[in-house]
Amino acid sequence: MKSVEESVVIAMDGSDKELFQFLPYILQDIWEIGSDPEAIIKLIGKHFNRHDNLKVLDLGCGKGAVSIKIAHQFRCKCYGIDAIPEFISYAQKKAIEYNVENKCKFEIGDIREIITDLKVYDIIILGAIGPVFGNYYSTLSTLSKHLSNSGIIIIDDGYIEDNSDYTHPLMLKKQELLHQINEAGMKLIEDDIIQSDRIKDSDDQIFDNLKKRCMELIEKHPDKKGLFENYINKQLEENEVLENKVVCTTMVIKR
Repeated sequence: MKSVEESVVIAMDGSDKELFQFLPYILQDIWEIGSDPEAIIKLIGKHFNRHDNLKVLDLGCGKGAVSIKIAHQFRCKCYGIDAIPEFISYAQKKAIEYNVENKCKFEIGDIREIITDLKVYDIIILGAIGPVFGNYYSTLSTLSKHLSNSGIIIIDDGYIEDNSDYTHPLMLKKQELLHQINEAGMKLIEDDIIQSDRIKDSDDQIFDNLKKRCMELIEKHPDKKGLFENYINKQLEENEVLENKVVCTTMVIKR
């Protein structure tokens, strides 16, 4: 099993686990890392009639934007876990700012270890962190043990169209993704595809801030210039993939 540092860096589209210690600095200007909170709020509103009694688990919650905005919108309980201490500290402060500190709990930890001790939730969110428990079959099989009978899993990720010649080490073709979902005893009930112009606008904003902070780190740590330049280039490559090569979507999955 990969170390938590390596897993986090891969989820952030990096390739060198040494980058882990610098991620809080690089991403300091960005609150909404990964998923679009409004898109997830819309899906929750669509699939549940009553909201204030919902229990939400946000795995790899980053700085807590999704959980905080869900709690603010629906007045429900949210529990977010992330491996980066600075992200959790930021999330706790933002929860106070949004007056949801009594609705949101944030914890530092490796979700692969914590998951066994967790209870049952109505909504489990994987916001742009990939299938963290292996492939999607093993990830959904693991999460299903913590999902209420009428609960849903919301996954922000991408897949490759079946007729495409493109391959990616971390992405599946849609048919294989559906197969793994079905093998886990679950089904895809909504495939909310994100339009490319929305992806590009978000990518551009994040990249500009990320590049600025990487350039500052090069000034501070010239011996690590290659590390930060590589991350900038990896981000450019990943943006090209997300905008032109794959289908980016927010999926709703249930038993």
